[in-house]
Amino acid sequence: MKARKAKDLRELSTEELLKVLKDAEDTLQKQSIQHSLKQLQDTAYLKIIRKDIARMKTIIHERQING
Repeated sequence: MKARKAKDLRELSTEELLKVLKDAEDTLQKQSIQHSLKQLQDTAYLKIIRKDIARMKTIIHERQING
């Protein structure tokens, strides 16, 4: 999976962004469990998801600050 670009995330509404964030967090949790059980093939995927989550949280925080 490729990382999401901040430009593409900024085009989403706040509600859509929150939904995508929740899905990403759920995916990260599932992938982390698979990694701990040695069932995950692509471990780089965890890093991509974590960075995507951070990007989304940053955009949400910026929107809260700017009103």
